Amino acid sequence: MTPPVIHIDADACPVKAETYKVAQRLSLKVRVVANAWLNVPQDPRVELVTVGDGFDAADDRIVADVTPGDVVITADIQLAARCLEAGAAVIAPDGREFSRANIGQALAMRALMADLRAGADQGGLKGPKPMTQRDRSNFLQTLDRVIMRLIRG
Repeated sequence: MTPPVIHIDADACPVKAETYKVAQRLSLKVRVVANAWLNVPQDPRVELVTVGDGFDAADDRIVADVTPGDVVITADIQLAARCLEAGAAVIAPDGREFSRANIGQALAMRALMADLRAGADQGGLKGPKPMTQRDRSNFLQTLDRVIMRLIRG
């Protein structure tokens, strides 16, 4: 079996450094997809793919490049759904693994929150909570578990 490639939806990803370390330890390829140039490790297994700043350009590129058995790191629930459909494993930066069983609920919650934001005074609604050390630890544990599951088949 071909080892998984890790695709990072990179523009707002807070766990790039953690992902690079895991990929290096396991000799896995990482494809970092961003709307603009980012500093990435000088490693032949790390590829930076810059796309235009068009709407969903990074998402569309990730979906075009992902193959069954790959891993995608993203907080974007719509991108997660598209990647699951393509056969990839998907992990959020806080360590949540998206699956066919939970993506519908995540999409519904996203739609509900968008409706609330559209109809509410923006002063009462907050953005995403900041990353904690626990989130980073959860992410690393989930990433290791998912990669091992994919490698073992």
